[in-house]
Amino acid sequence: MNSCKLSVVVPCFNEQEAVPIFYNEVKKILVTLKAEYEIIFIDDGSSDKTLEEVKELSEKDKCVHYVSFSRNFGKEAAMYAGLKKAAGDYVVIMDVDLQDPPSLIPEMLSAVCSGEFDSAATRRTNRKGEPPVRSMFARLFYKLMRYFSDIDIVDGARDFRMMSRTMVDAVLSVSERGRFSKGIFAWVGFRTKYFEYKNVERSAGKTKWNFRKLFLYSLDGIVAFSTKPLVLASITGILFLFLSFLFIIFIIVRKVLFGDPTAGWPSLVCIILFVSGIQLFCTGILGQYLAKVYLETKQRPLYIAKDEK
Repeated sequence: MNSCKLSVVVPCFNEQEAVPIFYNEVKKILVTLKAEYEIIFIDDGSSDKTLEEVKELSEKDKCVHYVSFSRNFGKEAAMYAGLKKAAGDYVVIMDVDLQDPPSLIPEMLSAVCSGEFDSAATRRTNRKGEPPVRSMFARLFYKLMRYFSDIDIVDGARDFRMMSRTMVDAVLSVSERGRFSKGIFAWVGFRTKYFEYKNVERSAGKTKWNFRKLFLYSLDGIVAFSTKPLVLASITGILFLFLSFLFIIFIIVRKVLFGDPTAGWPSLVCIILFVSGIQLFCTGILGQYLAKVYLETKQRPLYIAKDEK
């Protein structure tokens, strides 16, 4: 472990209060390691004084580096930028709010340095402090991911993860624009050891994730790693085609045998509206995949850095 170097990648967005607290806490842990280290803050276009706080730390500590985006590109872009800048033999990604306990770093480093594992990942065993509705939808998301995709994402998995240089290079080789890191970590494979911990409150500030953002993020994850929704849309179409034939036969038989008139316009309108809803739902699924293809073909950069050190 003496000859290795550890890079700590920390995405930040409007976290001016949390940055100095995080630095003090993680520094206490890093100085106990028998390894070189660097701390890389990724300022994701913050509108507060996050960048100023990071620059102040960088002036005091030569181990602190940063990349500042020209605008908010999102956490996925921030993690990607951090992995690209990291020069360590091992790289750990963690949130600045200290909901990812720095105390786990020594154990994670020991696991990957042993050569037995390429990655040390983490998962929360509970969601104490979260709104019940958000926790329910989070659990539902992991179930859907396991059902719809061929990758296995552990329930409660966090982005807090330490990786070997080999795995980092593999993650960076996945250059798609619509990134979903939890899925990418699972897709590239490698031997992974999981560490569990209980959920803790933020050290400062407020979460930037709301229900809408989490829903869209979940949708991106499912679309990025599964084509089963398209299969579901196809099966639904075939099912309704079959049902429509049965309904036509039923009407013909009823008319021939009993001479009953066909149902009135209210039932017809309900059927049309229902089937139209199914069609729009299936079209929406197709649209999500077409949007992914469209964005990938544009080949825009994942982020634009305006300043770094």
